[in-house]
Amino acid sequence: MHHAQAVEMTALIDSRTQNKELRLLGARISHSQSEEMRFMERWLRARGEPTTMMPNMPAMDHMHMADHQMLMPGMLTAKQMDALKKAKGNEFDKLFLSGMIQHHNGALVMVDEMFKSAGGGQDADLFNFATDVDSGQRAEIKIMQNMLGTPN
Repeated sequence: MHHAQAVEMTALIDSRTQNKELRLLGARISHSQSEEMRFMERWLRARGEPTTMMPNMPAMDHMHMADHQMLMPGMLTAKQMDALKKAKGNEFDKLFLSGMIQHHNGALVMVDEMFKSAGGGQDADLFNFATDVDSGQRAEIKIMQNMLGTPN
């Protein structure tokens, strides 16, 4: 759900900005998020777990309500997504970058929660995946902050 929103956000780039740097970043984010979704699905299938979230599942513990929808940490609200979909040019660039920073910070929260949970990070594949997500998200946040001209 979280990754799918990032892919949805990056899909808006081509029709809403001519910023080549943002287009390249968006392609990178879209690719990495898609790869991460495939990893998570393979990991879950290998353990006989469902690949879609259902209400009242333990993973829902770190979600919150916003604009009457369940959101994982960092996810944009329906109102924020609507504003992003309506924006073009520089306005789109700023909304995209600030929204994706918010989104990536949410991923960092979830990685941190996983490592803090009992047994979190004990699976070597999951540990490597979460560590890669953490470092990748932090690097992309710095790139986006520089693009926005905000302090790191």
